[in-house]
Amino acid sequence: MTTSNPLQIGMVGLGRMGGNLVRRLVRDGHRCVVYDVDAAAVADLVGEGIEGATSLADLVHRLDAPRAVWLMLPAALTQTVVDQLAVHLTADDVLIDGGNSYYKDDILRAHHLATQGIHYVDCGTSGGVWGLERGYSLMIGGEAPVVARLDPVFRSIAPGADRRSPTPSRDSSTGTADQGYLHCGPSGAGHFVKMVHNGVEYGMMASIAEGLSIMRHANVGALDQVVDAETTPLRDPENYAFNIDVAEVAEVWRHGSVVSSWLMDLTAEALARSPELAEYSGHVSDSGEGRWTVEAAIAESVPAPVISAALWQRYESRGRGDFTGKVLSAMRAGFGGHAEKES
Repeated sequence: MTTSNPLQIGMVGLGRMGGNLVRRLVRDGHRCVVYDVDAAAVADLVGEGIEGATSLADLVHRLDAPRAVWLMLPAALTQTVVDQLAVHLTADDVLIDGGNSYYKDDILRAHHLATQGIHYVDCGTSGGVWGLERGYSLMIGGEAPVVARLDPVFRSIAPGADRRSPTPSRDSSTGTADQGYLHCGPSGAGHFVKMVHNGVEYGMMASIAEGLSIMRHANVGALDQVVDAETTPLRDPENYAFNIDVAEVAEVWRHGSVVSSWLMDLTAEALARSPELAEYSGHVSDSGEGRWTVEAAIAESVPAPVISAALWQRYESRGRGDFTGKVLSAMRAGFGGHAEKES
């Protein structure tokens, strides 16, 4: 499919998502100029017939005014690149940040760039490595006329009409949410919505993982029971003698279940491929959005116990609770002579 209103856009950052964003845009008729500090990443896309640039200045030079430049970078690098690009941009150009920047940074950037007449759009982008085929869900913040100007770009990147049935009672005659992209409000609003999206993702992922782990250990009653002062006895061990195939449970939950979801699809695929998940250490990173969501909940006095607990669990997975455990062991040894146990 080719859009009826193709645009020209520069893409800076050609990692896991940036390159595929370009591919979706180009196959829909848009013209893209690309740049990355990794020259090989640029060469790969040039090999597909896409125009490459050798520097940020060269990228800006290759674009026609008013320009639109999309950044797909780690949040820690975004401000530096924004500053470097702003030197080369002119009034009415647009910078779009499609990464996971902190929404408060967006507000400051928009105000600063506005003094130069440059527009700034924050675009929370969800879709991961599957977005090339599935499309990307877009949560957009910025000035309404500028967002409208870029609508053909967002429409090409988003999933568009998919297999999901229309939402009952929703007026689908207006708005773009059912196409997979949404103008959420002024500068910062897009990344605010994406931030909370990722916080929700933390909670959903944690609950799926915890539930499957409970089932995996449902045979504890059939194992030899340790009897000593340091172990809570298992009551009614006969009630915990199930040998449940967790991989098959993940599969059956994909079909007709209330918890069926893309996350469930990915989990079932991982377990089918490797039932013990031996290739993973269980060290779970957090890139910032979960903690920012908890901070927003605190500022708004909104209870968010599930998202908060999921964030703490990620810290625990990285051994950040080890010293806490040592202090607890020291106190138990001190007041009761309790010795540590390995499990």
